[in-house]
Amino acid sequence: MPAKLKHVAIVSSDPERLLRFYEGVFGMKRDRAIVVTDGYIGMNVNRRAPGRQAGLDHFGFEVDDVEEVFARVRDDYPTIDWLKRPENRPFAGISMHDPAGNVFDLSQAGMENRRGMYADAPDAARQHPRHISHLMLRVVDPATVAGFYRDVFGMRLDESAPHDGSFYLTDGTIRFVVAPWKIGNYEGSGIERPALDHLGFEVESLEAFRSDLKSLVAGNPELAPLGATKDEEHSARAKLLATCGYGSTHISDPDGVLIDITQH
Repeated sequence: MPAKLKHVAIVSSDPERLLRFYEGVFGMKRDRAIVVTDGYIGMNVNRRAPGRQAGLDHFGFEVDDVEEVFARVRDDYPTIDWLKRPENRPFAGISMHDPAGNVFDLSQAGMENRRGMYADAPDAARQHPRHISHLMLRVVDPATVAGFYRDVFGMRLDESAPHDGSFYLTDGTIRFVVAPWKIGNYEGSGIERPALDHLGFEVESLEAFRSDLKSLVAGNPELAPLGATKDEEHSARAKLLATCGYGSTHISDPDGVLIDITQH
């Protein structure tokens, strides 16, 4: 069975504010002090520590057997390493990296650290009407990185996706976009390192979503999406975000994490 994308994490200097934003506008439910869920994926908002970069930080797979993952990596990707994590992480039993150095977590049913919604078996039927639908990662060599996620985790190409130079993968429920990172794409904007690019959400109605966002911000101005500071740089970055084959409306959370939204 293919691995399942079941976890995403953000690092923030104000986790409670972000948790309230995702609860208020996307209907995510609090599962633990720093965890919200859309019914299927758990989102951790971790407090920023000294030296830690803020923003969209990492993701996590649930697998049937971590030893099988290790065997595939040993045979085909000998430069990849992994690390057992402290037991106080409710999802991350093990952390690993891909060929580009992007870190992600691994979890397996039965691991002692699993708590709350992370202890439940994956069931897409539990997804809320507003839920995480995709995640984009930008890398210098997308073909190699996409091949790693296909070979090791059984992700497959989404045949319905556009042919635009990105690799649109899916685990059957969540879509994972491995997109090219080119320094020229940031002309006119601040240059961002190769890393996770944005989160994608599906909502039942864009009109209802916009109305709820407006009401949330009216009552809680501190939860407003982070505004652009330089119009010309914001326009350049928004243009790059719009190249994703999924999504039609783009906002950011109060910390500036980019969000791509579409109606299902």
